[in-house]
Amino acid sequence: MAETISPKRTQVCLLGATGSIGGNTLDVLSRHTEQFEIFALAAGQRVDDMASLCQRWLPRYAVMADAAGAQQLKQRLAEMGQAVAAIEVLYGVQAMADMAAHPDVDMVMAAVVGAVGLLPCLAAARAGKRLLLANKEAIVVGGKLFMDAVAQGNATLLPIDSEHSAIFQCLPPDRRDWPAHVDHIVLTASGGPFRQTDVATFAQLTPEQACAHPNWVMGRKISVDSATMMNKALEVIEARWLFGLDPDQVKVVIHPQSIIHSMVVCKDQSVLAQMGSPDMRVPIAYGLSWPSRMTSGAVSPNVLQWSQLTFDAPCPQRYPGLSLAWQTLKAQEGSTCVLNAANEVAVDAFLNRRIGFDQIYNVNAQTLERAHWPSDQVTSVDGLLALDAQARAWAQDAVAVCERARQTRIAH
Repeated sequence: MAETISPKRTQVCLLGATGSIGGNTLDVLSRHTEQFEIFALAAGQRVDDMASLCQRWLPRYAVMADAAGAQQLKQRLAEMGQAVAAIEVLYGVQAMADMAAHPDVDMVMAAVVGAVGLLPCLAAARAGKRLLLANKEAIVVGGKLFMDAVAQGNATLLPIDSEHSAIFQCLPPDRRDWPAHVDHIVLTASGGPFRQTDVATFAQLTPEQACAHPNWVMGRKISVDSATMMNKALEVIEARWLFGLDPDQVKVVIHPQSIIHSMVVCKDQSVLAQMGSPDMRVPIAYGLSWPSRMTSGAVSPNVLQWSQLTFDAPCPQRYPGLSLAWQTLKAQEGSTCVLNAANEVAVDAFLNRRIGFDQIYNVNAQTLERAHWPSDQVTSVDGLLALDAQARAWAQDAVAVCERARQTRIAH
């Protein structure tokens, strides 16, 4: 009797395994273990969570952010039995990049938060991987450099943000047809938890309130970005590069129900929209299975409950940071890198109660006003990383100014 040979499973490198996107990705993969296998897991500081994932998935490699975390993880895995102890533990951004470009890896899910994702995403792109991009900062920081790497490596770039996945699903299969097809796109936004909050109270808002999103379950940083709509600003920048659009071809509307995930307005002015329940497993499953589809675990939508779909224009006073997307896209190349760095610093300062919610925009705007760099700096990875570091230093100075102003305000 002839021996049955099992088909090779797709080897997945998951960057950001302990975050919300990472957890959703693993939930989808758990439903299709005959098709997918975890090759490498990468995480930040959450050693206990990572140890549990290693025990469940038995990857060949596990990567932590730093040496201390890697050492702790290694000790934990040694206590879990021979199979788990055999997992090779690495650390650092370069290790993540090495995993993303590893010859045995077929697919990379980039779900890390922040500019730290740039190098691993570039590595995956240059190695010609299928790159599932949930780390919008890589393309916001990298811009043309990143898209050139995708083209040169002949990588398959699939957006995982629900908005960009929606746009991608509404476009023709051949990217070369997109310019003739699209008049403009409309990114939808929930408006976050403060959509109807009195703007005059923004100075008193807490991190706990900002992280309580009405529709989506997300990490703390992206939840704050949703509340300020800086998340949407970064998505505007991402959409410009992903779909080869002019900045003015990207529009934003408030859609509180989060049912329509985004829309394409075609040249003939017909509108194509992708709809569904607000569950990140849906775009993740689409990215994993493209061009096919597979079960995601999401609850089947009841369209009879979609009795009211409403839209509104974003209020500039409520969401002042949104306009920075178009400002930076039309400014000197590298401005989007500066904006992203400033925003990461500002959100961290707010989460640590150093500045008020209303001051996040101030930090971003003041950093952009101060920033200056030679035009050729953004043509290399090293130059971009240096600009990112410098922008963070400028942003820290802006945080210090806002912190003093806040303390004075509280004192009076």
